[in-house]
Order: sequence, then structure tokens, then C-alpha cells
Amino acid sequence: MAERGPADGAMEVRRGVYVLSTDPARLDLDVIHEFLANSYWGEGITRQTIARSIAGSMSFGLYHVTAEGERQVGLARVITDRATFAYLSDVFVLEAHRGRGLGVWLIETIIAHPELQGLRRWALVTRDAHSLYRRFGWTAPANPSGWMERLPPGRYGRDREPASQETE
Repeated sequence: MAERGPADGAMEVRRGVYVLSTDPARLDLDVIHEFLANSYWGEGITRQTIARSIAGSMSFGLYHVTAEGERQVGLARVITDRATFAYLSDVFVLEAHRGRGLGVWLIETIIAHPELQGLRRWALVTRDAHSLYRRFGWTAPANPSGWMERLPPGRYGRDREPASQETE
């Protein structure tokens, strides 16, 4: 197998048989769509929506490299202006590759990325991975009453009501 290097400007980090890369050309939309469309946060998301989200993000692909080639086994997206704010999204490691510290390595690599230094604020939403993110300094918002969200009904084909109907 020929060694695959990063595209111009892309970051690549190796750890044993795994590679983390920001090269968008490496991303496997089939793997990403299969996982996200069946996740609690992306249930029903279309492949087209995923492609658009990747185009507007800094994506970190996680790959398992063998003599037969490489296969994508994880992802994290950072939606950011690279100056003041970053939102961490769509973080996953496929089940067969969990328990090897890959999620921790993924988050370590993201927060150390040179283009993401000096940001004023990082944000994320999780239902079940609080302990992972706390290790890296994420906490509940200091002023949760200042945060707002807009949840349009019908996201990804689901008919869900917004969390609150309250208005000012």
C-alpha cells in the first residue's frame, strides 16, 4: 500500500495503526452518513446535509490503516471562525474501535490544533459523554440563562416541537 500523505494545508497525526487527518478529500461520506443518520443527534440526516455541513466545517477524520488500505472509523467536526468561537459537533468513533483511547486522542488533537488557539469560547452539546469532555475543561455554561437556541420543527425529516414555546 502506498503511504498517503496529507493534502496541502491538511494536518495529519499518526498513532500506531490510526491516523487523524483534516484532509476533507479523505472523508468517507458513506461511513459518516451511516453513523450520523442512526445517532440520537442526527437521526434521519441526509447525505446531502452531511456533505454541506462538512464543507462549512473543519473536519477531523479518524482512520484505521492496514496493509489493505485505510477505513474511516471516526469523525469530529469543528464549526468555527478560527478566531473567537468553536462548536464541537458530530464526534464519534465506530464501536469496533472504541476502548482504545481514540476519542481522547481525537479531542486532544482538536484542542491543540494551531488554527484553534486563542478562541474566546468553545461549545458543544452532548447527552452522554460529559465525562469525556470534562477532562478537557468543558463545563456547564456559567450563565445558562444567556444561551438561547432555535429548534425548527421537521429537522432531518423529524416532526419535533421546539423545546420551548416561550417568547419575550
